[in-house]
Amino acid sequence: MSSRLPPAALSLKQFLQRQKVLAVYRNMFRTIRQVPDEADRKYLKDWAREEFKRNKNATNQDVIRMMIKQASNHLEELQKSLALAKS
Repeated sequence: MSSRLPPAALSLKQFLQRQKVLAVYRNMFRTIRQVPDEADRKYLKDWAREEFKRNKNATNQDVIRMMIKQASNHLEELQKSLALAKS
């Protein structure tokens, strides 16, 4: 009896990791929208988009986990900078 899953189906770990990547990506762009300067906002959007595109074919789970952590750290720094700029 063959599996009902398509041949390219993700494993549970891969699926969960993909969800984390997408969540970081969405949060990054939501945060970038809050940047007041148009030029800085464009630069950050282009940078984030390029980084995610450059790494989209990564398959090693440990490398992906490290990149998620790194992106989360960048996001946190950006959020802190925006909070300081507003105060």
